[in-house]
Amino acid sequence: MGLKNEAQSALKDTKHFYREYTSGMNRETIGRDIQADSERIKQLYFEAIESQKKQGDTGELTGIQKFYRFFLSLTQRLNPTRRLIFGVSCISFIAHYFLSLIGLSGYLLHPLLMPVAFGGVIVILLIELLEKTDVKRELDLARDIQLSLLPPTEYRGEKLEVYAFANTAQEVGGDYVDIIETKKGVYVIVADVSGKGLSAALYMVRIQALVHLLIEKYEPSPKELFLELNNYIKSTKSDKTFVTACTAFFPNDSDRFTLCRAGHNSPIIYSKENDTTFSLRTGGLALGMASNQVLKHQLLEKKYYFKPGDSLLLYTDGLTEARNELGSEYGTDELEAMMSIYGSLHAKSISLKIQSSLEAFIGSQKPKDDITYAVVHRP
Repeated sequence: MGLKNEAQSALKDTKHFYREYTSGMNRETIGRDIQADSERIKQLYFEAIESQKKQGDTGELTGIQKFYRFFLSLTQRLNPTRRLIFGVSCISFIAHYFLSLIGLSGYLLHPLLMPVAFGGVIVILLIELLEKTDVKRELDLARDIQLSLLPPTEYRGEKLEVYAFANTAQEVGGDYVDIIETKKGVYVIVADVSGKGLSAALYMVRIQALVHLLIEKYEPSPKELFLELNNYIKSTKSDKTFVTACTAFFPNDSDRFTLCRAGHNSPIIYSKENDTTFSLRTGGLALGMASNQVLKHQLLEKKYYFKPGDSLLLYTDGLTEARNELGSEYGTDELEAMMSIYGSLHAKSISLKIQSSLEAFIGSQKPKDDITYAVVHRP
């Protein structure tokens, strides 16, 4: 019968536990997590102080009052039962040290106070962790659904090729990119819903469904499409959401495309004939900011030649506003330089060059906003 070395087995189990527990921990991730948590706490603190000012209290708050407001705002995020457990834990912790200070450490309940305090906090932590895991699972499902609604990354036609890129800063995002082919031509749409996270993502899905319905039924011009979308966004008076968007329509029977921009970033076009790049700065307010009567005069629809070898880049502000470790933005100058160098390549090649350039620029920094762009090329 062989004898098992229990000491060695225990050592292996300990090493295995250590590797599992510390997986994903390194200086960069810990630093980012600490910074992100600090930002959340700071935001909660300022929200707590500002909420008091909105209630009419314009006086200067003392340090104790600020701490009280912050603590109250923090605990109110717990449901009543967990808040009660947390309160009992805090009282037990304070009572334990108070009894120790006044020499009543031999009091009957004194030995139980610290376990009650510690146990209550652990219970709350575990329940919150389980709840967060459930929410994460739901967000992952929402992300899968949202990604399934996005168009294929690559489109190829007789006279046109399009390559789209989308990266969300959170589990779900509010950026929208679409490639819609009709009998008359191809629509390429890039939009950005105000806000971030789940609310922006849900609004984006509604906008996407409406865009497909309008194009399938009416095949409108880019300006007409925006006016119909604005009508929908403004139909709910309580809705404060607005959408910036840019649409380019490439007809099958013409060498020119029609562009309309609603408060969005100016697209960048590369002309092979002139071997130069320039921004297409058409006017227009964001959708949801004004009535159709006002927007109709603000939106400008223009036509541009799109000859063989030309390329067009439509993008959201998350691309140009991406920052590196020094806090510098990627910027439109870099985008124009990339288009100037690689604008004559195929759409996919241009997109990959921009992606590589952006990744090299931001390094280990995580983007704080969604990054979305579409490259259109005429081979």
